[in-house]
Amino acid sequence: MILGLPDSLPRLVEAKFQTAKASSSLLFSPTELSIVRTSTGLPASPLYHNRYSFQLRYCPSLAKKPLPKLEAPTPTPKKHFDPFDNPSPDLHIVDIPTISPTHLLVLNKFPIIAGHFILATKANKQQTHVLEQDDLEATYACLKAWAADSKQQKRLFAFFNSGDHSGASQPHRHLQFLPVEHMRDSEAAEGWDLLIDSILSRESPAGQSSRTLQNTDIPFVHFGRRFDAEPTGQELLSIYHELYSLAKSTVDEFIAHNPNAFALHPTEGGDSPISYNMGMTTEGMVIVPRRSEGTMLKRPDGSEIGFVALNGTTLGGTMMVKHQEEWDVLRSQRGKLDSILDAIGIPRGSGTYKPRV
Repeated sequence: MILGLPDSLPRLVEAKFQTAKASSSLLFSPTELSIVRTSTGLPASPLYHNRYSFQLRYCPSLAKKPLPKLEAPTPTPKKHFDPFDNPSPDLHIVDIPTISPTHLLVLNKFPIIAGHFILATKANKQQTHVLEQDDLEATYACLKAWAADSKQQKRLFAFFNSGDHSGASQPHRHLQFLPVEHMRDSEAAEGWDLLIDSILSRESPAGQSSRTLQNTDIPFVHFGRRFDAEPTGQELLSIYHELYSLAKSTVDEFIAHNPNAFALHPTEGGDSPISYNMGMTTEGMVIVPRRSEGTMLKRPDGSEIGFVALNGTTLGGTMMVKHQEEWDVLRSQRGKLDSILDAIGIPRGSGTYKPRV
């Protein structure tokens, strides 16, 4: 897809972000940052010290965000607010492609990473339906356009949330982008890298003809494919369908051996039966099937600290908490991150389940 932008994508996003921030059209919440690691994320070789680390971001201001007011029911229910239907000009970046646009780019109104922006369909398509070729073409075009500013070595991380257990929050179909340079804008980010990079850098298992990639040190099942070269729209769709099919088969098999764990989603209206996250960079694509949005942190006496939820930023190797005690526990107690990652996806080797790749 040729975007036909009037300026470089990084400059368009940065200009709109700064203007919206200055006018309070978006609420940028600064965060404290710490790096936490999985128990398997401490291999002896210093060359791999960053492969399984997560950014933990503490954002107490989000806990103060006002909740929607409860109103008495009316005979005519109010229409759900759609932030991508005729978005505010203060947040709207551009429609793409400029000729016969199918999608629009808009800033996230509540970002914790500077420059966090969203690709949404112009038509109100469903987030719970499988992605289409033009969604993937537009996503890859944005990734390439960002990287085209090679003097500053810019990168984007794209992610998609679909289904009840994925961390999805809006029903209007959209994918999200985080500028990697802004994910690294603190000295505290030293020793961290995108989790998706550690998956896509893996070699295919010896003796297997499949080009599907997995990092066996990550506790949840996932499926990745590197792009051989700049992929066409048809190739992007083919890879997506391949990875989605593997994720669906994984969920089916897990439920067959663990029937009380969780259930497939209803598929009336074309909804996908599974929850999953998809991540993409210019190097490749990864899909993670999900069985839970998160998990409850508890104290030694069993009392609850707070629910930690994760979405597609998991594949970026980043997560966020809003409360001090959650922040303290995840930084100080080794193994807590493992328990969260164990809970959100399909665990490796659980029961008689074996991933087929």
